[in-house]
Amino acid sequence: MKKHVFISGPILGMEDNQNFYRNTITTISQKLGFEVIDPWKREKCDYTSDTEEHDKQSRFKNYGRIVQRDLDDADRCDIMVVYLPKLSAGACMEMFYAKHKGKTVIVISDMPKLSPWIKVHCDILITNFDMLEETLHKFK
Repeated sequence: MKKHVFISGPILGMEDNQNFYRNTITTISQKLGFEVIDPWKREKCDYTSDTEEHDKQSRFKNYGRIVQRDLDDADRCDIMVVYLPKLSAGACMEMFYAKHKGKTVIVISDMPKLSPWIKVHCDILITNFDMLEETLHKFK
């Protein structure tokens, strides 16, 4: 049975830059035989930046549905890969949840100072994508 990798990372303020890190993590994970869970594939319609403000508000009317689906995805994963080029409330909450569910949490961040909360809720901290393949290989 294949293990599942959940991709977590900042969305707000980076809506137009999701493909780079998500495609990179997906490519590396699939190369090693992992199944990928990427909530962005279903949620990107909720984050479109070219709509009127009232349309955005109606799309976010049911925040609970979005959060619950992400938590359900975290429950299904074996490993959570969290990309943190900047702080993200959602990614940090997902990481906290996954760690408390006994999941392996890998954080990719080159920020010079990370909160102790992030360090305590990850199993492995790496600074770039070049290190991800070697790191994930250990969990095959």
